[in-house]
Amino acid sequence: MKRVGMALALTATVVLVGCDSRSNEELQTWMSEQRNQTRPTVRPIPEPKQFTPQGYSMVGSVEPFSNQKLVQALRQDSAQATSNVALITPELARRKEPLEAFPLDSVAMVGSLLRNGQTVALVRVDNLLYQVRVGNYLGQNYGRITKVDETSIDLREIVQDAAGEWIERTASLQLQERTK
Repeated sequence: MKRVGMALALTATVVLVGCDSRSNEELQTWMSEQRNQTRPTVRPIPEPKQFTPQGYSMVGSVEPFSNQKLVQALRQDSAQATSNVALITPELARRKEPLEAFPLDSVAMVGSLLRNGQTVALVRVDNLLYQVRVGNYLGQNYGRITKVDETSIDLREIVQDAAGEWIERTASLQLQERTK
């Protein structure tokens, strides 16, 4: 026990000797020398360029901020909005079908059959099979089935483009082979 106490006392003495203020003074001297030797380089700011105004060369043409130009743009926008509303209005007024609750990428075509002379496709959604035919709706983008054959289903979807306009696009589902 006495040896442990002696070892601790010796260790404390060595640590205190290591914290000598002379080594701290050397460090402070070195830091101030380095600070005095280092000089930042600052580049001068370039002179501003001289502005030369340009004359308006389209004096005879339609002024870009005139009322005539504004009315013309508003007519074009309202005509486009009317066609977009006509595209989506019937879709909003009808009753939704059950398969419209699922995104198209979660629907898989797994087969087809002939019923009363009409091709009917079999689709799988959440491990349930459904029969769909031309005229049924599929997917969350107002997708109406336009064609069903033995290996694919073609749809017409109504989606919004980047500008927020409603447009038609085509999509298709291909027959999926069973994976284990």
